[in-house]
Amino acid sequence: MEIEQNPTYNALYKDGHFAKIKLGKMINRGGAAGKIYEIEGQPKNVAKIFHNLAKSDTNRKKLEAMLVNTPHFPPTVKDGVEYVQIAWPTAILEDEKGFCVGYIMPLINMDKAVSLDHLMQKSIRQKLGLSEKYSYRLFAAYNIASMVCALHQCGHYIVDLKPSNVSIYRDTMIVAMVDCDGFSIQGEHGTRYPAEFVSEEYIYPEGMELNCSEMGEEQDKFALAVIIFKLLNNGIHPFSGIPRKNTEMLTIQQRIQDYHYAYGAWLDRYQAPHPYSLHNYFDKKTLELFDRAFMCGQERPSAKEWLDHLWYLLHNLKQCKQNPNHVYFTSKGCGLCAAEEKLAHQLSKVKQESVEPQKIRGLELSAISSEEVARNKAVQERENKRLKQWGIAGIILYLGFFGLLHSLLFPYRENIVALGIGLQSIACLLFLIGIHKLLKNQSSKIPYLQNRILVNILFFYAIFCMIVIFISLNHLPANLFFLTE
Repeated sequence: MEIEQNPTYNALYKDGHFAKIKLGKMINRGGAAGKIYEIEGQPKNVAKIFHNLAKSDTNRKKLEAMLVNTPHFPPTVKDGVEYVQIAWPTAILEDEKGFCVGYIMPLINMDKAVSLDHLMQKSIRQKLGLSEKYSYRLFAAYNIASMVCALHQCGHYIVDLKPSNVSIYRDTMIVAMVDCDGFSIQGEHGTRYPAEFVSEEYIYPEGMELNCSEMGEEQDKFALAVIIFKLLNNGIHPFSGIPRKNTEMLTIQQRIQDYHYAYGAWLDRYQAPHPYSLHNYFDKKTLELFDRAFMCGQERPSAKEWLDHLWYLLHNLKQCKQNPNHVYFTSKGCGLCAAEEKLAHQLSKVKQESVEPQKIRGLELSAISSEEVARNKAVQERENKRLKQWGIAGIILYLGFFGLLHSLLFPYRENIVALGIGLQSIACLLFLIGIHKLLKNQSSKIPYLQNRILVNILFFYAIFCMIVIFISLNHLPANLFFLTE
């Protein structure tokens, strides 16, 4: 929808009265929903004008529900400056034809705020001149939990809760939330106006198959716990880590889906914790809450539980004696200092390795001549030829062994039959498992076995031979009809 120069709209307020307002200049192009404009004569308010009128009726009903069910955020004043924490609608805007075109909300001075993403990483904090005090990040986590708690008390859910959608005032760590019309809003008589967006890396495992319009409190509880974990753990995502094996690299959302949480009471089979994680220095109760948030089958902590716990942490911090920006939680000491020492040691090691002569198989790279390279290549080719010869011999022996296995077992037929079909089946299964492991282990050593098709053929040949032997020794076709007697 194109906006004429300085248009006038009707503002409908919660208490029923209305007034004329006139738009000023556009100050922000906004997001997918609409643009932000100044309001003439109202320096503390702005207007959000939707891009089109196609959803006028739906937008009006949702905004009416937001006006009726407004969460309580007490005024926050520091050093005589009042900080607006949330851009919640205060009036609905309609044009002369009665179409809902947008709403009025308090102005949040984004020049004094930064995205929560910027608070996570030390390099970005330094670039933006943000404080390095760890207690500030803890206070930011508390304020975010407070915001989510107030919304949940009204039955509203953020759904698309992630650091890039949350802003923090630079000097106070007070939350600044915008785009509230995108939340999932509780209306009257059980009516709900759903959210429209949700972001990967913050979707709870059970919600993977759900549409964002079906998500609610569980989504917020999970995303809130992820944000708190990242704030307390130097930006490390709770589902990131170091894969234990050279397997397929999973995305963060895939790890979430499979509950690959590496920082809990139980070791994760897929990944180990990040080497610079601070989780071992967290308070015991903090770890328990994270376990409940991220481990399968647990009841996730509510925003109120996080709020109470973070309040407790803020009032029981221990000051680090080595660094005034550091604080810690338990008798284990300062995790920040430990992580910095570990990082410094690793950087020193990398620097030392960079000045040492590069070597290949114990030889300095500069000392390897073209003749030496040719000699090594010839040795490798002879080794590969020898392995291929051994491989052919091994495959022939493998085929011969299974071809003669029936003759080898026949003299012991009566003893084998006496074991019963059940024990024979188990023995065959274990034997085939052993054959499968043997083929798999040798595939990295013998060139021919690196051909997956050949390996499968050899294994199915073993299965076929075992089936033939099993049927032959037990005379199954002849006795099959007498099994029920």
